[in-house]
Amino acid sequence: MPRSFGSQFGTLTLDVFCESWPLREAFTISRGSKTSAEVLCVTLNDGEFQGRGEAVPYGRYDETINSALEQIGGMQAFANRRELQSLLPAGAARNAIDCALWDLEAKRTRTPAAKLAGIQILEPVLTAYTLSLGTPDAMAAKAASVPDLPLLKLKLGGAGDAARMAAVREARPDARLIVDANEAWSEAYFEALMFAAVDASIELIEQPLPAGADEALRHIQHVVPICADESVHTRADLPQLLGLYDAINIKLDKSGGLTEALALKREAEALGLRIMIGSMVATSLAVAPALLLTQGAEWTDLDGPLLLARDRTPAIVFHSGMMSPPEPELWG
Repeated sequence: MPRSFGSQFGTLTLDVFCESWPLREAFTISRGSKTSAEVLCVTLNDGEFQGRGEAVPYGRYDETINSALEQIGGMQAFANRRELQSLLPAGAARNAIDCALWDLEAKRTRTPAAKLAGIQILEPVLTAYTLSLGTPDAMAAKAASVPDLPLLKLKLGGAGDAARMAAVREARPDARLIVDANEAWSEAYFEALMFAAVDASIELIEQPLPAGADEALRHIQHVVPICADESVHTRADLPQLLGLYDAINIKLDKSGGLTEALALKREAEALGLRIMIGSMVATSLAVAPALLLTQGAEWTDLDGPLLLARDRTPAIVFHSGMMSPPEPELWG
């Protein structure tokens, strides 16, 4: 499959292409490091208006740029977001097209995407800033280097995590801290790390155990709220999370677009789950639709553009961690 191609779906022309965006510095989590964001972009053109979407195929979910291209290349015709849901599985390929459909409708109707989603005013929101996995000293130094950012997210990796949390807390006694283990903890030392998180005044622990090992959480005291990430993609995953997790992290690439993500958020809230909105490392075009989900969410982690060496123009504006709504020229 070529890394760019065009297709015709009724009155819509779909163009697909891939881009690589260098990062400011290597980004490391428990599963490895990367120095660039590899993104999938689509445009939908009806002859007068154009909608755009961006997504990040993720190896943890058995996705690659090539597999996403193959999914799109093999699609049948569609006319709207509802039809799209049944044509592609939840994932990056569907996300890119779904977000492009929202953008196209907003431009066709001259109505902000937020209003199309039932949100009358899209308010600025505070995002977490992610500290890449490193030594305790390195993570503490990074935390100290961003004194204007009040909410920090620590990438953890298992061994040494208690020291990492303590070091960052000492470096930034003023900051709100959340942590993401990316499935790197084990049940054997889970309780000790939970109490280390209490000592460091951590307010949320994201996906501590591997997806599939969630049942162990039922028998562990949640002295810090626990958030599902890899364990939740769509509404179909919610029933098996009840009694195990206190919150869920909703990401467009996991849910397969804004359409499912909005429905997932509504259903999760109705079940009493707290909400975090996250994203992969990508440009402002990928993050912009997720801002619609942040309204009323307890935590936002949409700092991907801040990790890039450069971003799109126009881009989302960040000021001391606060994200402004996107300009219509960017999306929505």
